[in-house]
Amino acid sequence: MNDFTVGKLARQARVNVETLRYYERRRLLPKPPRSGANYRVYSPDDLRRVKFIKQAQALGFSLKEIKELLTLRAAPRAKCQDVKRCAMQKINEIEAKLYSLAMMRKNLQKLVDECAGNGPITQCPILESLELERPTVSEK
Repeated sequence: MNDFTVGKLARQARVNVETLRYYERRRLLPKPPRSGANYRVYSPDDLRRVKFIKQAQALGFSLKEIKELLTLRAAPRAKCQDVKRCAMQKINEIEAKLYSLAMMRKNLQKLVDECAGNGPITQCPILESLELERPTVSEK
C-alpha cells in the first residue's frame, strides 16, 4: 500500500502536520479520504504536490501564486508560456525588492557614515535623521 497517514506524509515531505492542515484549508491540497478508522489517507500524488508547494515557496512564490501554478498544471489547455509568465513576473518582483533593499542599504550606510559614534545619545545623527523629513538617496 502506497498511502500515507498525515504524520507519515509530513515526515516524507519534511513539513509539520499543521502545515498540511493549513494547505488543506487554503485548498492547495485536496481533503483526503478517510480510512475505516477515520484517519486521513494521503496518496503519493499528495506527497508530490506538497513537495511542489515547498519547492515553489523556496523560489519565492506566495501560496496564492502557487495555487495559480497548481491550477495551470491541472488545466489541459494551459501552455508552458502561462507558467513562464508567472515566473517572469516573480523575477520582476524579486528585482524590485533587490533594488529597494539596495536603496535601504545605501541610505542606512549614509547615516552610519555621518555618525562618529561618540557623544551623547541626544546628539546621535542617526536618531536625529529619523525624526526629520529629508530626501533619501533614492529620491535625489
